[in-house]
Amino acid sequence: MENPVTGSEILLESLRREKVEVVFGLPGGAVLPLYDALYSAGIRHLLVRHEQAAGFAADGYARVTGKPGVCLVTSGPGATNLMTALTSSLMDSIPVVALTGQVPASLIGKDGFQEADTIGISLPATKQSFQARAAAEIPAIIHRAFQAAISGRPGPVLVDLPKSVLMEKTTPRYPAEHDDSRHPLRHQEWRDEDIDRAAEMILKSRQALLYVGGGVIHAEAWRELRELAELTEIPVTTTLMGLGAFPSSHPLSLGMLGMHGSYATNRAVCESDLLIAVGARFDDRVTGRLNGFATKAKKIHIDVDPSEINKNVPADLALVGDARETLSALVAALRKRISGYSENTQRQAWLASIEEWRNEHPLNYDKSAPNVKPEYVIEMLSRYADEDAIVAVDVGQHQMWAAQFYDFYQPRTWLSSSGLGAMGYGFPAAMGAQLAFPDRQVIAIVGDGGFQMTLNDLATIAQYRVPVKIAILNNRALGMVRQWQEIFFEKRYCDIDLNFAPDFAKLAESYGIRGVRVEHRDGVKDAVRDMLSDREPCLVDFWVDPAENVYPIVPPGASLAEMIVEPPRVVLEEEEVLDDLWAV
Repeated sequence: MENPVTGSEILLESLRREKVEVVFGLPGGAVLPLYDALYSAGIRHLLVRHEQAAGFAADGYARVTGKPGVCLVTSGPGATNLMTALTSSLMDSIPVVALTGQVPASLIGKDGFQEADTIGISLPATKQSFQARAAAEIPAIIHRAFQAAISGRPGPVLVDLPKSVLMEKTTPRYPAEHDDSRHPLRHQEWRDEDIDRAAEMILKSRQALLYVGGGVIHAEAWRELRELAELTEIPVTTTLMGLGAFPSSHPLSLGMLGMHGSYATNRAVCESDLLIAVGARFDDRVTGRLNGFATKAKKIHIDVDPSEINKNVPADLALVGDARETLSALVAALRKRISGYSENTQRQAWLASIEEWRNEHPLNYDKSAPNVKPEYVIEMLSRYADEDAIVAVDVGQHQMWAAQFYDFYQPRTWLSSSGLGAMGYGFPAAMGAQLAFPDRQVIAIVGDGGFQMTLNDLATIAQYRVPVKIAILNNRALGMVRQWQEIFFEKRYCDIDLNFAPDFAKLAESYGIRGVRVEHRDGVKDAVRDMLSDREPCLVDFWVDPAENVYPIVPPGASLAEMIVEPPRVVLEEEEVLDDLWAV
């Protein structure tokens, strides 16, 4: 019979059995027994400077690996600081396992020091939440938590651990090593006749469009997606979450659709006769006004989560199931029917129309401007970064410019808090991705607003020499808020001025990290190449044109057909814009 061991030791052994290699965390009193056991456990721990960063880093790790990311925080404020990150993971269906400390079991409900109702608070922010009430429960709970995180529609799971449970000794019983339930479980409802009907709808269509979301990446269905697109010559548009699921350079790629999608892409959505949605949820930033979305098109909706079907947009045919299995079955059904299909001249006419729209209103900016245009910075990053480089962003204008002007060749190379839109996400998510792939380039493209929410973790990358590259698109304002105030609120700029910020380059240097500021277009290319030239952390502060806005834009409450394609022809000098902002 084995000797009894503590709940902390049981927990760490359970993590090892789940193949956990790294944990992102911040210690506190309630989890000290666990950190004491972690001292010699052989699992790597990255000390962050804020619990929110632990959650975002675990999220970034999960997105690039497909495996659950793990974060560890203490009770009370440690747990509550984690909730924004978990909500972001839930919105984007990212598998994260969050371990939170809790006061001893005897004090739960008695308002003990640093007690919070973590289970109650976390329920709307997670797929599932557990609380261990005895050390013997830990192996089963951890196994169930990891299984829940990856099964069906992935998402975050929380395990609350009272201090008394971590200290309690018992003889553990672990799930059997041969237990194959570690593999994700996928819900499936479609039948063969449903696949046949989908194939017939595709063959009858003349202006079909594949609308692809993050579910294709979660299901690792990108090969099947490409096979379907090439077999049927159907162009592909992706959501913000779906970037990387289909190569940007592919002739059938239309890039992103929706609020900041290109003119050609949104026009194609409006004119399509069949919309095949795969792992996408028809969110408001994609559809615009619902009664104006793809009104000419029949809709096929493929999703693993049955609750998404008909939630926002009615489907003419629903295929509930794993995206990879569903697309594979659909390709097989089409191959049986597709003789002579590639010579379909009407499909070629559809592609020619899209190309005309692309030439009519391409994504563009003033390439002759002497100041630093943010789009140019993105283009240079895309040109000189490796094809498998990982890009993490915050939320705002820089996020949209990156989505529009960066070329993605592979899946799991784009990290974005897309559903929740959490500022401060990009930098810690990049840390998590870099820990997963130490030898790959990882670039955090952030705004000066979002970066100030998590810049304290410069200490983390300095301490562990995590070679994240930080590119700040610094327009000295909350850029997207400023743009909306300019366009929709008659330039009534209110509380968006960020001119009183630190010198980011000098701040990086104070942590022992190389920092550079670029204020002129001529310095952009060399700064990008230099930043990417070594395996050390680096920060480059690009002072971009503060008057630059993201176009196209679909106004709130408008349909995709009502997008504003380009800015008004009124040209403002940079000094005039700054005077407007700073006069507030």
